Amino acid sequence: MRLLIGTLFTLLIAAAVGLGATYFALDRGAAFGALRIGSWTAFPKTGTLDADPYARASIARSGHLPVALGDGVSFVANSDDAGRPLDGRCEVVLSGVTPAARFWTLTLYSPDGELVSNGVRRHGFTSEEIVRRSDGSFIITAAPHAEAGNWLPTGGVDHYQLLLRFYDTAVGVATKAGREVPMPSINTEACQ
Repeated sequence: MRLLIGTLFTLLIAAAVGLGATYFALDRGAAFGALRIGSWTAFPKTGTLDADPYARASIARSGHLPVALGDGVSFVANSDDAGRPLDGRCEVVLSGVTPAARFWTLTLYSPDGELVSNGVRRHGFTSEEIVRRSDGSFIITAAPHAEAGNWLPTGGVDHYQLLLRFYDTAVGVATKAGREVPMPSINTEACQ
């Protein structure tokens, strides 16, 4: 009897640890094959047949389809270049250039992947509508209150993430190191 209780207890512990680890892995999203460039992280193989089982399960659980590798790549940023989480009550400045791509979009989401509501109903920018400097670089300010230039309203939320999607680009196909690709820097300027 003691052996049976011990075996059942061991199986219960093993199931709890296994299911807990699986839930943790799925909750964090794709875990393997990350491409990190500054504050930006992409998982180029997520939209391919080579996607790992955790990435596939995460996609099935969330219902968000990834950009296929032949079409482009998506980068996400949850923090600035100093490692501070992106806070909607702060003024966050994205500046620089992007890698070569036919088209790109930048969208502001809540940490659970929903669009952040704001009074002007602006949730992002595209490469065609952004105002650039004479050298081709740009500055985008994500802030709770209106700013001059390329302003992305945050709605004053506690935390958010930025999703930068590149379409028809070589980024992710042959990129091995972060220094190969120019990505916009993210800096927190001021908080309320």
